[in-house]
Amino acid sequence: MNVTVIGAGLAGSEAAWQLAKRGIQVTLREMKPEKRTPAHITDHFAELCCSNSLRSDQLENAVGLLKEELRRLDSLILACADATRVEAGGALAVDRHGFAALVTEKIKSHPNITVVPGEVTEIPPGEVIIASGPLTSDALAQRLQALLGQDSGLHFYDAAAPLVSAESVDMDKAWFGSRYDRGTDDYVNCPMNKEEYDAFWQALTTAREAEVHGFEDSMVFEGCMPVEVMARRGHDTLLYGPLKSRGLDDPRTGRWPYAVVQLRRDNADGSVYNLVGFQTHLRFPEQRRVFSMIPALHDAEFLRYGVMHRNTFLNSPRLLDRYYRLKAEPRISFAGQMTGVEGYVESAASGFLVGVETARRLMGLPPVDFPQETALGALGLYVSNESITQFQPMNINFGIIPPLDHRVKGKRNKNAELSARSLEIIDRLKKEVLP
Repeated sequence: MNVTVIGAGLAGSEAAWQLAKRGIQVTLREMKPEKRTPAHITDHFAELCCSNSLRSDQLENAVGLLKEELRRLDSLILACADATRVEAGGALAVDRHGFAALVTEKIKSHPNITVVPGEVTEIPPGEVIIASGPLTSDALAQRLQALLGQDSGLHFYDAAAPLVSAESVDMDKAWFGSRYDRGTDDYVNCPMNKEEYDAFWQALTTAREAEVHGFEDSMVFEGCMPVEVMARRGHDTLLYGPLKSRGLDDPRTGRWPYAVVQLRRDNADGSVYNLVGFQTHLRFPEQRRVFSMIPALHDAEFLRYGVMHRNTFLNSPRLLDRYYRLKAEPRISFAGQMTGVEGYVESAASGFLVGVETARRLMGLPPVDFPQETALGALGLYVSNESITQFQPMNINFGIIPPLDHRVKGKRNKNAELSARSLEIIDRLKKEVLP
């Protein structure tokens, strides 16, 4: 009744918590603080490397459904996210450091979890959950490569957006507000006219990028695309993406500007903001030069520059079953982004499922077969779908959930009914799932 969990990110922390709640003794191996990846800066568990947003909290959105499923099933990550949330309209955003600190406190204080710091270079005997993340250390990655063969060698590139201090934003050239005035005024909106945007776009597409070995534009994850890569796709691409102004009335003119850069609160105090959709791998001086061309950010104080890193993931349909267990050696399970799920919530969901099912197996109980009609089940079934020949990381979406058996007018109404169907199933399973 002992399990070793390697990695204390979102997935590893969730898996360890679910195991410990069910009476399983957990040894949680985490290489911090002795060693860090290029994307980590603190000693906390569940550190958010990119955005501080867990995306939409609406049930008409698939990730909103996945979050609600996890809430109802007593997820550690969702509980901590809700406890440290900052206002972000219809999204669930968190105080980055407060969230990670709370997860760390919960994990370290649980009597069934023993945290052992230091890098793992060999896969230990017994039951193991590997949640070491897409930035797995070289030594462990080599060991996994030997175990899994060529199916462990897939990768893509990911990026993070810069952070600026709130006091350095020129509010004479910006305003607080949410799109179409929905909810509260949670975003700082930084407008640009056509001439300002044209100059910004030209500078962005010609700015010098940091050296990233093996990087090509085609190897980025679409959901986390560097803003300069997006800009190179065409002059108007950003205007239909992160810089769209639709629904944002400038109070000075009463009209939508030509382009708008939005800033979202990054901490509970509101002293730090991140540039929404501005993942980048430009050189640091170039980030300052180009992003300061946004009028409201002409004197911005950059607290953290954007960075890019390589993410490695498994060819999971060939390797894993629907419970994220290694088919060739079921004592070993995987969780998190390295399985090919993309996104914070999806990573936590995989850790939740692995933790629950590993505990049940050790306790002699049958697995809980979350059906494909649920977001939790659909994600596990997608990752283990052997018919997929070109496997790529993917966020949860309604496209992998079976359709309704009747027509519903309107996409939002249809999605809402899909969510209602799923949550009915989750509520029926709660007694079986919860310890």
